[in-house]
Amino acid sequence: MEALQIFVAIFILALASPLTFASDPSPLQDFCVAINDPKGSVFVKGKFCKEAKLSKADDFYFSGLHIRKNTSNTFGSTVTPLNVAHMPGLHTLGIYMVRIDYAPNSGLNPPHTHPRASEILFVLEGTLHVGFVTSNPDNGLISKVLYPGDVFVFPVGLIHFQYNIGNTYAVAFAGLSSENPGVITIANAVFGSNPSINADILAKAFNLDRKMVKNLQSKF
Repeated sequence: MEALQIFVAIFILALASPLTFASDPSPLQDFCVAINDPKGSVFVKGKFCKEAKLSKADDFYFSGLHIRKNTSNTFGSTVTPLNVAHMPGLHTLGIYMVRIDYAPNSGLNPPHTHPRASEILFVLEGTLHVGFVTSNPDNGLISKVLYPGDVFVFPVGLIHFQYNIGNTYAVAFAGLSSENPGVITIANAVFGSNPSINADILAKAFNLDRKMVKNLQSKF
């Protein structure tokens, strides 16, 4: 009983700690400009850090997110990331940004999840139907139509989507609460895994004919 009480006390303290809700660990220095040269540098979270006094403004700068991207693809959308590969000063700061372009009339950022980050989406142009699905057993759909200037939040780990319901191009920007949020596109993961998931398993899980499952797998 005493051990259980100690566990409960530790659990409650952990929930009360602000670090519990952080996707990435807090940095131990002002910043870490990521570099590939190990000489005379410190290794932090998978990358070497430039000596702080040698850092310059361009390490924290990027230009190009104003450029519209080609959306001529299966889903009619293109996600342009801004991460540490494009801005080395982002390393250890626990943030990530994307621009998303949607083709007119049904451009889709398909259902997906970020296992390590919440996402806040800002609509710059167009009209988007967005939403996310809550976890089992409710599986509730929370959705809304967004217009320019609107903002919507997708909680960490939950399946979400954006769909252009307008007849013009749409553009949105999103910030994510991790340097490496990860992304799992649901259809790709389920029907396009490598090697493929046994078709009998998917047929039973989705209540589909086995031939239909094999057909879906051939498309990913």
